[in-house]
Amino acid sequence: MVAPASTPRDSVRLSELFAAWSVAIDVGMVVPMETGLRVCARAVRLAERMGLDLPTRRRVYYLALLRHIGCTAENRALADFLGDELAFRADVGTRDVSNSRELLPYVLQMTVGSRPLLERPAALLHLLTHGSAMKDAGRAVCEVAQLLIDRLGLDDELRSRLREDVTMVFERPDGKGFPAGRRDVALPPQLVQLAEAVTTHLRFTDADATVAMLRERRGRAYLPEVVDAFLTGDDDLLTDPDDAWADVLAREPGGGPVLRSEGIDGVLRALADFTDLKSPYTAGHSRTVAELGEAAARRCGLPAADATALRWAGWIHDVGRLTVSLPVWDKPGPLDRDQREQVRLHPYVTERVFARSAFLQPLAALAGQHHERVDGSGYHRAQHGADLSVPARILAAADVYAAVVADRAYRPAMNAKEAAAAMRAAATAGHLDADAVDAVLAAAGHPERRRATAIAGLTARELEVLRLLARGLTNPAIAERLVVSRKTVEHHLEAVYAKLGVHSRSAATLAAVQHGLVPDTS
Repeated sequence: MVAPASTPRDSVRLSELFAAWSVAIDVGMVVPMETGLRVCARAVRLAERMGLDLPTRRRVYYLALLRHIGCTAENRALADFLGDELAFRADVGTRDVSNSRELLPYVLQMTVGSRPLLERPAALLHLLTHGSAMKDAGRAVCEVAQLLIDRLGLDDELRSRLREDVTMVFERPDGKGFPAGRRDVALPPQLVQLAEAVTTHLRFTDADATVAMLRERRGRAYLPEVVDAFLTGDDDLLTDPDDAWADVLAREPGGGPVLRSEGIDGVLRALADFTDLKSPYTAGHSRTVAELGEAAARRCGLPAADATALRWAGWIHDVGRLTVSLPVWDKPGPLDRDQREQVRLHPYVTERVFARSAFLQPLAALAGQHHERVDGSGYHRAQHGADLSVPARILAAADVYAAVVADRAYRPAMNAKEAAAAMRAAATAGHLDADAVDAVLAAAGHPERRRATAIAGLTARELEVLRLLARGLTNPAIAERLVVSRKTVEHHLEAVYAKLGVHSRSAATLAAVQHGLVPDTS
């Protein structure tokens, strides 16, 4: 058997974790890895050229890395509206996504024009009756982004500023942006938005076309002084650094905080929730894997460093899921060959996302083994038992358990007895390590019902409604499950939203996860 997992470092710069999260955002936005780093480097260089003060440059830096931190919100709604949320993002290209007039024809093409002729009337009707989906999704993305920013350990002043800035990433000075159509766009989101547009145009066109784009959008999408500063002086802002990762870490304005274990926990736990929000079926999954993995490691008598590594690897293990579209993850029937290949690659993507981080790379190597099996039947490398450490075997068992006790689109959740039997059968067949299975089942209490504690003054019925909402059930489905009217469900949801201080299903789901209400493993 291979050696135990590498001993994790006990400290890391916050900027290193944010830079890695930025790469995770890239794969979720279907752009080349390190695109966000190039946006950050360009935006900070522009801020320096404009002579902005240190607090403002810090806002630019962190906003550039986390500008799309809410991108996993409302994926279900977008998929229902667009068909394939990743295909929509991948084909946006150089379109000005902050301009609804430019975006509308693209939406029409994706939702209506791409359909067979006989299906187009129904598709057009669906578009007209769900026309607010994009704007509603935009608001939910902003809300979730703010909730996540609150959890990253930033100082109060920076956190407060970023909460406001992140809502203006797609706003424009001419008031034609979204989701609110604001005109009072702060300077940091302007610099970041311009830097992103330049980075995208340089990928698809050339420097001359990029400059022409800036001049055409000057005074409309971008403040004149920002465009003028970009176009003044040499052309260094039209070139990318040779090593975007190293450049971004070196450019952190004023240096940055160094996190110890508790701070690392906070950021990686938030990253887990960001990942799991991709699908209503996975809300809270990574938290469960991390909890079971750490507890099982301790039951096995592994060193404290291995238990910590399992906790952290559990939180990041499924980041690669962001590269697979929701119609694949939430498909109620069998996957076709191409879809299976997409799924099989997601552990590899997790490894690649964190490959540049000296702190996260060893954890990602462990995380990338969560679908390997001791008999070599797993993926993505089909490794055998001799290649799998004890932590890797525990992580695989924890992932299986957390999955089988939760609903999936293609099957209902198993109860405790069924889950234990399935796990032990997998061990008997040689797929999972028997000791790892025993440790995970013991850590799960076999399993012990997670008792919902009172949060925000919610009643027992409101907690039930919230839990079902977080599992992805629609209002009619919740009404059917609870044997109440749809009107009653709507009434309960209004109360839940008000008590939690949220305004969207995604934000309510995130609150449910944060309070341990999902997954329900009873």
